[in-house]
Amino acid sequence: MFTIEHDFDATVITLIDEGEDTALVEDITINAFEDCVTLTQLDPVSLEPVTITLSIGQLNDLGAALDLPEGVYRLARKG
Repeated sequence: MFTIEHDFDATVITLIDEGEDTALVEDITINAFEDCVTLTQLDPVSLEPVTITLSIGQLNDLGAALDLPEGVYRLARKG
């Protein structure tokens, strides 16, 4: 399950783990800003939020990597 909210400066997506047969993990909140995307998840040990920031270039690379076989790649960027 997931939710989508539109804030003033970001789109916020929350991924909620609903599995019944496997151990559940903490929800992930994704904030999509104009120049970066952040992923935040609560660390179950320290109970502190952990945030990872991806540049738009890294996000584009991740999207391409999901559809490619093993290997090393460099995306050609326009401009």
